[in-house]
Amino acid sequence: MPSLNELVRRHTTLTGADVEWLHLLVSEWQLLSDLSFADLVLWIPTWDGIRYVSVAQMRPNTGPTSYQDDMVGHLVPRGRRPLLDAAYDEGRIVREGDPEWREEVPVRVESIPVRRDGKVLGVIARNTNLLTVRTPSRLELTYLQSASDLAQMIAAGTFPFPGAEQADMDAAPRVGDGLIRLDAEGVVTYASPNALSAYHRLGLTTDLVGSHLGQATAELVPPSRGAVHEAMVKMASGWAPRQTEVEAQGGVVTLRTIPLKPKGTPTGSLVLCRDVTELRRRDRELMTKDATIREIHHRVKNNLQTVAALLRLQSRRMDSDAGRAALDEAVRRVGSIAIVHETLSQALDEQVAFDEIADRVLAMVMELSQDGRVATRRSGSFGILSAEVATPLAMILTELTQNALEHAFGPSASGNLEVSALRGRAPAGGKGWSDSWNNGVRPEEYLMITVQDDGRGMPEGFDPQQAGNLGLQIVRTLATGELGGTFDMVAAPGGGTKVVLEIPVR
Repeated sequence: MPSLNELVRRHTTLTGADVEWLHLLVSEWQLLSDLSFADLVLWIPTWDGIRYVSVAQMRPNTGPTSYQDDMVGHLVPRGRRPLLDAAYDEGRIVREGDPEWREEVPVRVESIPVRRDGKVLGVIARNTNLLTVRTPSRLELTYLQSASDLAQMIAAGTFPFPGAEQADMDAAPRVGDGLIRLDAEGVVTYASPNALSAYHRLGLTTDLVGSHLGQATAELVPPSRGAVHEAMVKMASGWAPRQTEVEAQGGVVTLRTIPLKPKGTPTGSLVLCRDVTELRRRDRELMTKDATIREIHHRVKNNLQTVAALLRLQSRRMDSDAGRAALDEAVRRVGSIAIVHETLSQALDEQVAFDEIADRVLAMVMELSQDGRVATRRSGSFGILSAEVATPLAMILTELTQNALEHAFGPSASGNLEVSALRGRAPAGGKGWSDSWNNGVRPEEYLMITVQDDGRGMPEGFDPQQAGNLGLQIVRTLATGELGGTFDMVAAPGGGTKVVLEIPVR
C-alpha cells in the first residue's frame, strides 16, 4: 500500500507545509472516527483537478466498519461523488443525500473539508454504517456532539492544533478508555463510566458531573505536591491541548484535554482519561530490574578488576619468567571480561556497542605487551551485540591480538596490526553471501572479524586447528563452541598472518 507522502507527491501539487498538516490531521483523526462511529477516508484533488485520490483511511474502534476493503490509493473522477465536490468547492460540511447501499449495508456519507490557512486541501468522507443504528444513549449522544464540534473545527482549520505540543499518540488515551465533556467554565457535563472509574481509582468518592474538573483533580493530588495545584487546575480545566498524568491514592491516570471551538468561540472541551496504574507498576518493576542488573554488572566488573590487580601483584613477585608471563596473560583475560561488564553496567539493556569494547581491548593489550613498536588500528564496525556474544568475543580479540604481538614480531621489530569487522546477511566465506540466497537458504546475519599483521608469518607446517597454544585453544573453543562460528588462520597476502572469524549474530 503506498504511503501518504508517495500518493501526494505522485498525484497532487500540495506544498511541504500542506503535507505536514495532513500528517498532523491523520495522527489525530482516530479521535474523530471513534466519536463518529464512522470510517474516515481522506480525498485530495489531483494536480489536474479532474479526479480525487484517497491518501489515508481510518476505521472506528467504537462501531462496525463501512469499508471491508482498503481505499488508500483509489482514484475517482469529479462528478461521481457530488458530496466531495460540494464540500471541496464550497468549503462547508455537506450532509445532504440519501444513504448509500454497499453490500446490502446502508451507509450514511458526509463530507468535511480540510482547511489550512484559509485553503481547502481536501475532503474527509465520513461513512457511517447504519445497519446497527438504535436509539442513542447519553454516551453516544455526547460522542456524536463532540464529533460534530471537531468536524466544524477541521472545516475551519482550527483542528488539529497548529503549533501545539504534540501528544504521544501511542500512550495517549482513546475515546473508549474514558471521556469527560466540560462546558466553557471547566465544569463536567458528562463523564463516561470508564472515566468515572478512573477517577475513583485516584480516590474520588463523589460523582464528577457538576464539579469543576480542574479543582476536583487538583484536590486529589497529595498535599506534598501542592506546587502543582494551580497548573493541574488549568490543565484539567481544558483551557489548552495538553497531556499529563495524575497520581494519587496509588492510582495513575493519563489525561488528555482537547479544547472545542466549533465556531471560533470556546464552548467547552473534551478530556480523555485512561487508568494506567498497572502499566506504570510494571514500568517501575522493569526499571528496578534494569537498575539491579546494571548494579550486578558493576559489581562483577569491580570484582574482576580486583582479581586482575591481585594477579598483577603476584606476577611482580614471581621469580620465574614463565610464571610471570602466565599471570600476565591471566590479567589480560580477566581485564577483557571486566571491560564488557563495565560497558553493560552503563547500558539500558543487555546490548552493547562493541566498537568501544574492541578499542579498549586493543589499548589494554598494547599497554601490557609492548612499547609502541607495533601500530594498531581498527576498521569497520562490530555494531550492537548481545552480552552473550560480547563477552567471549572480547576474550577472543584479546587472545588474537596478544598472540600476534608475541609471535609475529621479533623483540625489536616493528609492524602493523589491523582488526577489521564486517556484518552481513550471510556467511562471508565459503560459497559467498549471495550464493546462499540463490540456493534457497535463508542466511542469518553474520559478523566477519579479521585480525591481520605484517610480521614474520606462520612457521612451516603450522596447523592452527591443532596448535597446542593455550591462547589459540581458547579462541577455537569460544569461536566454534560457544559462539557457533568458524575460525581459520592463513598466510596474509604480502607476508604476515591473517586470522578470520565468522560468527552468527542472532
